[in-house]
Amino acid sequence: MQKIPLTERHYIPTFVFVTSLFMLWGIAISMGDVLNRHFQKVLSVSLAESGLVQFSIFGAYAVMGIPAGMFMKRFGYKNGVLLGLGLYAMGAFLFVPAAGAESFDFFRLALFVLACGLATLEAVAHPFAAALGHEQRSEQRINFSQTFNALGTIVGPLLGGVFILGDTLTGNTQADLFSVKMLYAAIGLTVALIGVAFWFIRVPPLQEARHSSQPNATYRQLFRHRHFRWAVVAQFFNVAAQGGTWAFFINYAVTYLPGMTDQRAAFYFSLSMVMMLLGRFVGTFLMNYIAPNRLLALFALGSIVQCVVISQHWGWFSFACAIGLQFTFSIMFPTIFGLGMKNLDALREKASSIIVMGVVGGALFPPIMGYVADTYDVATAYLLPIVCYAVIFLFGIRLYKPAPALS
Repeated sequence: MQKIPLTERHYIPTFVFVTSLFMLWGIAISMGDVLNRHFQKVLSVSLAESGLVQFSIFGAYAVMGIPAGMFMKRFGYKNGVLLGLGLYAMGAFLFVPAAGAESFDFFRLALFVLACGLATLEAVAHPFAAALGHEQRSEQRINFSQTFNALGTIVGPLLGGVFILGDTLTGNTQADLFSVKMLYAAIGLTVALIGVAFWFIRVPPLQEARHSSQPNATYRQLFRHRHFRWAVVAQFFNVAAQGGTWAFFINYAVTYLPGMTDQRAAFYFSLSMVMMLLGRFVGTFLMNYIAPNRLLALFALGSIVQCVVISQHWGWFSFACAIGLQFTFSIMFPTIFGLGMKNLDALREKASSIIVMGVVGGALFPPIMGYVADTYDVATAYLLPIVCYAVIFLFGIRLYKPAPALS
């Protein structure tokens, strides 16, 4: 029996480019967690208020999910990518006037615009990667592409640690925000140049959905698919856990490890992203032998155990679990995404938009964890993601199964 390839030869150039997009939003999302800590110290916001950084980023996914899908459907994948890169660059450039105004709300607006770009890129890239080959290996293609997203999450905290948290605070707000302003201006310029370069690249259209027997498929038809509905729920809780555990990683480190500085904690956060990158490589390999849904459930159990240990704040042992949590978290987003789009054919583009909207969980959970951290302590807040991982476990064990659409 001939082994099904990850992707076909004629798709390779397109697959390489689509995969590179995953790295861009990985950098931006993980940088938000560095900003979370910096704004606590420079703009004097509480832990609960700083969680609004993640609310601004992930909330944009709820707003932009369906519009991005509609834009992609009407104007194509290339124009969808260009729109996403344009919004990404615009949001980054807005950091310059936000720093001048010394306004936390202005920074949140800039992050919201930037994240609208991220949501657009995700809505385009996931169904694109999933469809560039045989559907049987769609989860593995998304996991492979997501390894480069993990690479971006490694780069993000490193950039933040060096250029933002590495500076000694002066007490002068303008001076303490200067590095933030310059870093995001550079990011905006880089993303804009990538967009200009992509303008001249010829990207072949995605054919799979165009040749479906359901060319006018509707959202109503989409929501008749039970496994899709549960994938949206699972993705909501998955990104809720991600947003909360990432947002307070640095706080946890400086609270429970004597001598730990913000900059060192940011570097350890980057190390935890290495674990996520490793987890995606290992997970993609293991899917050759273990069904994706079963591996998802197994990794969810591992995450539950580690959250319990983290909540006990047993020094470096608990902190090692905070780092290792990214390994078991690693395959969740792409695997849920792939399982949710099984057997959807012409509904793929709409499904991608809705699953991307499920990312709004990352907007709602960090403020709740921040409230618990303010009221009790940071370690206790790490008990909350257990609820999220329990939902993901149930999805991987039973709720993932494609079933006939409801009539």
